[in-house]
Amino acid sequence: MKKLFLIVAAIVMTISANAQSYNVGTSTTSTDYMGNQTTTHRNQYGQKTGTSTTSTDYMGNTTTVHRDLYGNKIGTSTTSTDYMGNTTTVHRDQYGNKTGSATSSTDYMGNTTTRYSDAYGRSTGSSSTSTDYMGNTTTTYRNQYGQKEGSSTSSRDYMGNKTTQQRSNNSNTSIWSW
Repeated sequence: MKKLFLIVAAIVMTISANAQSYNVGTSTTSTDYMGNQTTTHRNQYGQKTGTSTTSTDYMGNTTTVHRDLYGNKIGTSTTSTDYMGNTTTVHRDQYGNKTGSATSSTDYMGNTTTRYSDAYGRSTGSSSTSTDYMGNTTTTYRNQYGQKEGSSTSSRDYMGNKTTQQRSNNSNTSIWSW
């Protein structure tokens, strides 16, 4: 009986450990009257780790500049939208070298699927985003093998500012919704 209890306890502890997720930070986004966005990234302790500023051109394409805690430029992301509403984002480092890309498509229910690739076009994972009737979004991130890596939930306040909470299945992993 004691042996059976220990086995059951071990199974429960394993399931609990696998179900655990870790707070890895938050992002808060505000939008100015021109439609430009500023996002402040913070770690799990609330300390600022960087910012992202996004501007949109007259064609609807966006450019985001990512900066570290000290304001140094660490990369850019440029997003273009095709006539079907699908988006392609290209990420570059501070020197302009391509580091990866993401392509997103949205179904008729408003759910979005994004596929991520490295600088050489190899798959690095995917994410799926759903929106509830309040306009809040939940995104699940998966690696290239389909295993869940983390999630993020976003909500907006009455001023239209967005707060995103990132969680990871691995305490050493950061999930950033750039």
